[in-house]
Amino acid sequence: MYRKEIEEYIESHKQEMIEDICTLCRINSEKMPYREGMPYGPGAFEALNEALDLAESYGFSITNYDNYVGTADLNDKEHQLDILAHLDVVPAGEGWKETEPFEPVVKGDKLFGRGTADDKGPAVAALYAMRAVKELNIPLEKNVRLILGTDEECGSSDIAHYYSIEKEAPMTFSPDGSFPVVNTEKGGLNGHFTAEWTASDLLPKLVSIDAGTKVNVVPGKANAVVKGLDAKTLEHAAAECEKRTGIRFELKLDEDTAVITAIGESAHASLPEEGNNALTGLLSFLTELPLAECEQMTMIRRLLELIPHGDTKGEALGIAMEDELSGSLTLAFSLLKVTESGIEGTFDSRCPVCATEENVLQVVRRNMAEKGFTLHNDSMKPPHHVDGNSEFVKTLLNAYESYTGRKGECVSMGGGTYVHELKNGVAFGASMPGTDNRMHGADEYAVIEELIVSAKIFAQVIVDLCS
Repeated sequence: MYRKEIEEYIESHKQEMIEDICTLCRINSEKMPYREGMPYGPGAFEALNEALDLAESYGFSITNYDNYVGTADLNDKEHQLDILAHLDVVPAGEGWKETEPFEPVVKGDKLFGRGTADDKGPAVAALYAMRAVKELNIPLEKNVRLILGTDEECGSSDIAHYYSIEKEAPMTFSPDGSFPVVNTEKGGLNGHFTAEWTASDLLPKLVSIDAGTKVNVVPGKANAVVKGLDAKTLEHAAAECEKRTGIRFELKLDEDTAVITAIGESAHASLPEEGNNALTGLLSFLTELPLAECEQMTMIRRLLELIPHGDTKGEALGIAMEDELSGSLTLAFSLLKVTESGIEGTFDSRCPVCATEENVLQVVRRNMAEKGFTLHNDSMKPPHHVDGNSEFVKTLLNAYESYTGRKGECVSMGGGTYVHELKNGVAFGASMPGTDNRMHGADEYAVIEELIVSAKIFAQVIVDLCS
């Protein structure tokens, strides 16, 4: 019903939709320090208000929830469907070649730029789906609300604020994953650990390590400072380590001090096997250098025994597992700071439905304690699952099949979305199966036709669920 009208409308507004996406993607909306009235800093504030201005200009009723979250309502009828998207982005990072991170550009069939796929492009596709239904005057019996958050990448405190005020809709989907329908999301353990020791003055020595930007990002770069080694020794060890790990090392020497930068390949922490972790590569390199024996180096060797380079399933930690519903446990060592007398690190583990505190958290705590590390976590994030046979999920799958000609089915993912805490929430779009949008990496992009088809699918879902 109304498919022909929906398709014609979205196609006729294709260029306008791309321009609106670019407007939002020019704003660096990564989380920044709090300012009065700006809970996540000026970038997120600007992106939210720009998006709300867009929605209001298209005739929607908007509400700003203290600059944490903004909403756009299609009508004032009974609440039926929420579409939950976000406007914040991960840091730009390095290695961009197609364009500058916040200068979105169309090349061929792709739109490059930070946020084009995660999640500003899909958010605008949802807005245009609502616009299509509104401007086509398709009669609805119930309301759909677009919810635009600004802290999805750093803990979702924005959406916690929103749901402290508003009730969850009977049905919610987030266009922050991939098609067909993600009805199962893994649980997780962001393992935060520390250790301390007595500093040593023996040379040569490791002065410091600083690696990682976000807990949910596999580090593409990692830095260390060493003292007391000559260039020849460092260069030889770097070449040998690169052969074995694929990690490249840049060395800057100033008298007896060297700054080492390990360069790997960044990836989303839910798919650590798609990257090459510069942090663990750097640890491998450091343990091969002829540094003076001390407690610091003993602890680094022990840490590498627990999370060796290339181990993305938690095998050395003793927590490798998988189940049919949600797949394998994954592990990404994402943050590390080391001084001459202490260490602080965090790893990101995405845990399948079969994972429990007994077979993951307690095992990690015990195995790390045996090596001298203290794990500070008291709990894990539980998995999320919605019945794939519900009318809600079936409606989503039917719309997907109708507009793509592909088979609709439920899938699981390691990355958690906004709907993880919602009773009847699933991830739905906006990328097609097999598309690698390079989310959280350099040269992030959205396939333009996938955004267009997503807008059509979302519009059909609104009609089917709310009319």
